[in-house]
Amino acid sequence: MIAMNSNYLHSEITGLILKAFYNVYNSLGYGFLEKVYENALVIELKKLDLKCEQQKAIEVFYDNKVVGIYYADLVVNDVVIIELKAAEALCKSNEAQLVNYLRASKIEVGVLLNFGKEPQHKKRVLTAENKRKNVDLIGLFKTN
Repeated sequence: MIAMNSNYLHSEITGLILKAFYNVYNSLGYGFLEKVYENALVIELKKLDLKCEQQKAIEVFYDNKVVGIYYADLVVNDVVIIELKAAEALCKSNEAQLVNYLRASKIEVGVLLNFGKEPQHKKRVLTAENKRKNVDLIGLFKTN
């Protein structure tokens, strides 16, 4: 059973995401490409009546100019970004990627899921208030 602290922002949704993640992992195991897991996870999330957008474009602004576009693997119910990996293990750069997606969007909650030899997951919250505090360090970020 997955224990979730109900005090976390969108904990009900992230709890369902983790349930879907373990359903996919237990069925497929490890060794497939990320896209296979992404497609399977969408099926599971939809079974749980969650809205999913795959490869959601997030524009990154600096000095009011678009300087790049990130593509989040999944956005769930417009409030949670999911970044998927199929690696041996998660590393700090994977977490940094997720945090950057949060910085570049209006979304405050992100979940990093790894379909490696051992299933791994991490949750990150970056509130709008914290984004405003760090705006000088990260430039100006918006989402489309």
